[in-house]
Amino acid sequence: MSLAPLTRAAPAQPPPPVPRGGTARLRRRLAPYVFVAPFIALFAAFSAYPMLFTLRLSFTDWRGSGSAQWVGWGNYTYLLGSEAFWASLGNSAVLWLLVVPAQIALALLVAVCLNNAKLRLRGLYRVSFLVPFVTPLVAVAQIWVVLFDQNYGAINRILSLAGLPDVGWLTTTTWAKPTLALLFIWKTTGFIVVILLSGLQSLDHSLYEAAELDGAGTVRRLWSITVPLIRRTLAFAAIMQTLAVFQMFAEPFVVTDGGPYNSTTTSGFELYKHINQADLGTGAANSFLLVVVVMALSLLFVRLLRTED
Repeated sequence: MSLAPLTRAAPAQPPPPVPRGGTARLRRRLAPYVFVAPFIALFAAFSAYPMLFTLRLSFTDWRGSGSAQWVGWGNYTYLLGSEAFWASLGNSAVLWLLVVPAQIALALLVAVCLNNAKLRLRGLYRVSFLVPFVTPLVAVAQIWVVLFDQNYGAINRILSLAGLPDVGWLTTTTWAKPTLALLFIWKTTGFIVVILLSGLQSLDHSLYEAAELDGAGTVRRLWSITVPLIRRTLAFAAIMQTLAVFQMFAEPFVVTDGGPYNSTTTSGFELYKHINQADLGTGAANSFLLVVVVMALSLLFVRLLRTED
């Protein structure tokens, strides 16, 4: 019986070479720009264009209809000479002093406690601190009005049961700002706690173990290790709250309507007044002056709380 000769299989053909012409190179170069094009388009439509339009509007006198009249620096000089503008900045500055230092300190202490691995029900506590932040602001402000009403509020009712006189929380210039500051602290502290928690969870715990072996107490470890290592996080939180305080609008609008005697008319509320009166040019100039103030304060925080690399 004869065997048929074995035949070798034909060698596999290599795949055809990928064309490397000018079209392929062009596609590779354009690919990154195509991917970022949606973001650029959205940024240009909803951020860059409105900002440039507002900047141009700040040099005009426009009431929302008709043609805008060019006034140059007139809106800015008017605001810089306006007592109402400086009073609103002063009110915002006082609210900042009442809110930001106390809130950063409180949020840091809460974040340190929630970062403790030995604490039970940490998840429940974290959620409870976030509940005020996610609650609609107008609803919270209305609750504040009910609680601090001079005649029917629950707070004055408790004071009367304790034999103390009623307090005009929302009707006196002495107590209106602290009441708004308390509302702001209660509403937004949970957000700052989350920010500081993210910074605390990135720290090396061996530093605390070494400090504890050296005899450093809890306060010493907090001041000498935690605070220096999360300075940038603290600076970011302070900048965010500075922006929020100087843009504060809904709180005074709902709770005090800017009163009593304009003592709670913040920078954001003063800006609303110009827009409500259809003085859009002055309102645009007010917004840019507010941007300059907030940027200066933010740079100051970065300067004070910067860390050495």
